[in-house]
Parts: sequence; structure tokens; C-alpha cells
Amino acid sequence: MPAKWSGSGWSARASNNTVPRAFEWVDVFTATPGGGNPLPVVLDAEGLTSAQMQAVAREFNTVETTFVLPPVDPAHTAQIRIFTPKLELPFAGHPNVGTAYVLARRGTVFGRPVPDLLLFEEQAGIVPVQILRNGAGVVGAAFQAPAPFMRGTDVGRDLVAGALGLDVCAIETSLHGPLVGSVGLPFVLVALQSRAALAGIRADAAGLARLVGSSGTTGVLAYAPADGPGACDFHARMFCLQPNLIEDPATGSANAALVALRASLLQAPQRYMIGQGAEMGRPSLLQAWTLADGTVHVGGYCAAVLTGHLAT
Repeated sequence: MPAKWSGSGWSARASNNTVPRAFEWVDVFTATPGGGNPLPVVLDAEGLTSAQMQAVAREFNTVETTFVLPPVDPAHTAQIRIFTPKLELPFAGHPNVGTAYVLARRGTVFGRPVPDLLLFEEQAGIVPVQILRNGAGVVGAAFQAPAPFMRGTDVGRDLVAGALGLDVCAIETSLHGPLVGSVGLPFVLVALQSRAALAGIRADAAGLARLVGSSGTTGVLAYAPADGPGACDFHARMFCLQPNLIEDPATGSANAALVALRASLLQAPQRYMIGQGAEMGRPSLLQAWTLADGTVHVGGYCAAVLTGHLAT
């Protein structure tokens, strides 16, 4: 039996018929349930108000929840709205990957077959998402960032060190110092000297509030090179306020900005495997790459967890 999710008026339709709205819960950037970044996907959200969507996202209380609506332009696959428990976002990485995975596994959306290249309408623009398959099976997805890389202001090392609870000397500056970067959402991007420094982060809420407030960003992504040969090129951790301090187990939009930054500095396309979430007990693996045309892509596996309904 599918799980039931109670809520006042969440199943209301324009007609007199009340039909429970299906949702699927997937873990993104992992092939194993319990890892990656959890994502509830509410299917056929037509008729829900913004306030109702926000209430549902608050009930799920995951980093983000997506809502699937009919596209404005029938040439596109769907309109996607993305909510944190506190606010709506114009774009985010793992919600695109997870939503595409859910729709591809279902096979149809709004009465049409789901293509291998989905086009999502979002506040930040049109987001193309490519389905990843293993033989005939859907295993994940990869999105193209909706905006070219934008380099913002440099950020003081003292401010970053205070937010992350690190000594200033832990920050690596040979390629770049702390700075703002965005491919749809702005983040402070900071390189650290070592994986040990990354593991030693003790984020401070007040310091992070000063950092994101002064830089006008969503959060801070710290990264460090892997200790040696293995599955990853880099390891990363991302912290933000929603409004309380949280660590995100897998952040597609921030890692997209990271690979785009390094491609711009190294003046060549880049491709990385990035591990995130290990310190939280939710290991994640993201593949991030740029192409010669300047586009930025991030993808990975997904794992189905549960299905249910929003019931009145």
C-alpha cells in the first residue's frame, strides 16, 4: 500500500472531484537509498497555490521539494517549481536530476511520452535534462545549467574562515581565492588545502550569516582535492541558512559553478567526479563537466525510496 500524507486541502481540484496527488521520494546523486540528497517530487501539481506548495515543502522538510505542472509551451516537457521549507528557488541542481529520473521511470507526463532529453520550465529559464540509462533501465539524469558562468566579487579569507570555523591558512589560493560564482544560483566558492581541512570544518551560523549577507549568495561551497587515486577528483561540503544553519549532502548548482569556475581559470573544458555528504553519513557522487561551447553540466545516479499521496 502506498504511504498517505495528510494535509488540509492539498488535493483540491478545480472540479468537484478530489483526487489524491501522487508523490515520489528519491535520493539523488547516489545509487543506494539512504545516501545522496533526498527529494520529494509532487506529480500533477496543477491547481495548487504557491502557499499550498510552500506548506507541502514545509511538511516534507527536505532541502528542496519539486512540483510538476503542465508546461506553458507545449514544446517543453513540464514546468517545475522548487521550494525549500522556507521559500521558492528559481533553480537548483538535485531537484532537476531527481524530477527527471522520476518522470522517466513513469514513462509519461501529462499524457505524453517522456523523452530522453527533457526541457523544464523554471524561473531561471529552460533547463535541459538528459536521462541516463543502463541498458533499458533509467538510472539517473544530468542537467545543463540555465545560465553561463558568472564570476562575482572576491570574498575576504577572514570572513570565510570565520564562517567555516577554520584557520585562514587552511584556505588555498594558488588558483583562486574565495569568490562568488553562479550558473543560476550564486555561491561563495572556496578551495581548501586538504581533505583534512575540509573534514575539520565547524560551520558557525553567525559567521555564515555575515558571509552570505555581505556576498549576496545562497551559501558557501568548500572543496579540496582527493587524498589519492579513487572515485573522486575533489570532495566538497556546502553550508547555507534556511534560515537555520544546514549542510547539504549533494549540491548540483554549487558544483556546477565550481567546475565552470575552474574551466574559466584553466581556459579549457573540465570534467570532475566530486564526492559530497560523507561527513553527514549521506555519501553522494556528482559528475560535473563543461563543454567547449561553455555549457555546464552535472549528473549522477538516483535511487527510488518510496511513493505516496498528498491526501485531504
